[in-house]
Amino acid sequence: MNTPPHRHESGAATASFGDELLERLLAGTPTAEHPLTHTAQLPARRAVHTEWPDWVADPVVRVMRECGIDRPWLHQATAATLAAEGNHVVLSTGTASGKSLAYQLPVLTALATDPHATALYLSPTKALGADQLRAVTEMACDDPSLSSVHPCAYDGDTSTELRQWARAHSRWIFTNPDMLHLGLLPGHHRWSRFFTRLRYVVVDECHSYRGVFGSHVALILRRLRRIAALYGADPVFVLASATTAEPGAAASRLIGAPCREVTEDRSPSGPRTVALWEPPLLTEVTGENGAPVRRAAGSEAARLLADLVVEGARTLAFVRSRHGAESAAIAARRLLASSAPELVDRVAAYRAGYLAEDRRELEAALGDGRLLGVATTNALELGVDIAGLDAVVVAGFPGTIASFRQQGGRAGRRGAGSLVVLVARDDPLDTYLVHHPQALLGTPVEATVTDPTNPYVLGPQVLCAALEAPLTDDEVEEFGAAGVLADLAAQGLIRRRPRGWFVTPDTHPHAGIDIRGGIGSQIAIVEADTGRMLGTVDGGRAPATVHPGAVHLHQGESFVVDELHLDDGLALVHAEDPEWSTSARELTDITITSVDEQRDVGDVTVAFVRVEVTHQVIGYLRRLPSGEVLDQIPLDMPPQTLPTRAVMYTVTPELLERAGIGTERIPGALHAAEHAAIGLLPLVATCDRGDIGGVSTALHADTGLPTVFVYDGHPGGAGFAERGHARITEWLTATRDAVLACECTTGCPSCVYSPKCGNGNDPLDKTGAVALLGAVLTAAAGGI
Repeated sequence: MNTPPHRHESGAATASFGDELLERLLAGTPTAEHPLTHTAQLPARRAVHTEWPDWVADPVVRVMRECGIDRPWLHQATAATLAAEGNHVVLSTGTASGKSLAYQLPVLTALATDPHATALYLSPTKALGADQLRAVTEMACDDPSLSSVHPCAYDGDTSTELRQWARAHSRWIFTNPDMLHLGLLPGHHRWSRFFTRLRYVVVDECHSYRGVFGSHVALILRRLRRIAALYGADPVFVLASATTAEPGAAASRLIGAPCREVTEDRSPSGPRTVALWEPPLLTEVTGENGAPVRRAAGSEAARLLADLVVEGARTLAFVRSRHGAESAAIAARRLLASSAPELVDRVAAYRAGYLAEDRRELEAALGDGRLLGVATTNALELGVDIAGLDAVVVAGFPGTIASFRQQGGRAGRRGAGSLVVLVARDDPLDTYLVHHPQALLGTPVEATVTDPTNPYVLGPQVLCAALEAPLTDDEVEEFGAAGVLADLAAQGLIRRRPRGWFVTPDTHPHAGIDIRGGIGSQIAIVEADTGRMLGTVDGGRAPATVHPGAVHLHQGESFVVDELHLDDGLALVHAEDPEWSTSARELTDITITSVDEQRDVGDVTVAFVRVEVTHQVIGYLRRLPSGEVLDQIPLDMPPQTLPTRAVMYTVTPELLERAGIGTERIPGALHAAEHAAIGLLPLVATCDRGDIGGVSTALHADTGLPTVFVYDGHPGGAGFAERGHARITEWLTATRDAVLACECTTGCPSCVYSPKCGNGNDPLDKTGAVALLGAVLTAAAGGI
């Protein structure tokens, strides 16, 4: 085998099973095309057990032993004991570390010893909630002392009859934040039996609650604590999280109360080989403005999935979309049809949108070896128990280091060796990570960003709270809502009376909130021929996502938008499977409304500001899977204004001149630096590239200087720009290094090209961006 041009770090003296798999994947690859940039061998970890705590009820210990758990690991017992003693607690450990046991022990003990006690379980996805409900149901059926628990799902799929039964009989409800917001809290009078004896609230995979979604959930949990107190209950919160920075602080911010943390993982783990993989540049295809294009990460992942299946390795390939999961499975099966046809039926796709019985069959088939390879979205990232996997392929960095580790942790769950391959997409962040492995493998995971004080989230949530029960002045202060209440009162939505704040008649705020990110009116996406509703999209995002001609994906099916009626809240589509994808082109203007924080160092000013961003979609690109652009179609959509927050920096013409950037190069240098910075912000803030936007201008009206803005793509902000402002030196250093590391000459999607640029990625000056960022960072040494 040719020697790869990459670094190798080993935590073990001998090659592991993962190393052997990787060697076989690379066999025969010419040195010039070698995709590896780095490999690391993560050592195995030994288990540390302890005895069952004395407070755990005997039936619960008996059930656990019948499930094959002879003794708990130390971190499980520690977290469970803190909860049993009345402390809110978060357990933040790796995948397959048995976090479920940490809340099952105190909850089941409480339900076994108090025949009236109740508990609530919250998860971000239905699949995870169903998995945990099944496990608890099996336990409850195994012992007479737990037979009265009656665990029950209560979500959008639950029938009317079962909902009525759950309210009357279930003592452990399994639901999600959406149903808690829309069902349980506004109808709390019908749940008085449940809320009166509420002992525990479990918040599973709590690291998922970030940005606007996390801010909504934080306020929903405050509403939950308030309603519980109304019925005389004070439940203990037990939170489970993937490894994350400052989990105690993040959990405290989420539930609105002090929370203890347990972070030392004492579960066993086998040795794991991590390979960073950068597909080669294609010579026969060019992208926008002639830019070079890499082999697509999804295509590369499908090829690796097929190769690993041939090697007999049970493999998950994580891709970023439902359509991508289906495409990767199809591509892998096509490759196997020519090389190993007997294996074609042992590869499948897994994603949200499947029927529950189909999901369970796929999980069972993967677990028992009938399936060897599965291409999946992050539907298999959270919690669903699949043991015995040999390899994981991640097609594109999933947005956070926590998510990458969660996905990689799916392999090697029985203590055996495993292989994890990160395949880089054509994206600045992916480029940076595969060339700077320490940023991925050697740094702590991100902190979860939430902002419950965001007025665009807080206002509607306070209205919900006031409708559930009048707000006292003390509660208004606890919510931090005095300012938004004054605005709501001026709008006639709420009024002050002697007994507190009451919503006005005909005010029904609950249904108007999309807690998963959208605020305001929703656009229904409807198949014109059948009248079938496919879903909704936030009105603010509709012009860029469901404009006429846009390709819309839904549960593996492809549709094309025919008409968009913003006033009527309707987008009409027809089924079609074109070979291209679409991306909107926009004109963007940004106005500074106030400055929250500003730092000046010589020729550079950095600030955290409130802004109004005006977008107007002017057309869209049609792009082939290879990256090749077919054409640009003009559109004339109405402008949309977004009030939000941004991090910005200005530079003087003198600084640019000293950096060798002449007047004619300033727009391209600023534009390229802006694109690259947007791509790298997820390195320091827990966000996706789609959560943020940017604007650069050679002469901004409000600053009078060359200016770069990066803003949160949510009304009122989501905390991402604020995190970028706080860590701007680290962020811009990584941005400059990523652009420098890219092997292209004048710019490409791996460094300064953006897939959603409203200006068609023109002008862009890669060399100018490096010079600009270097000059800003030199100034940063002076204290920005």
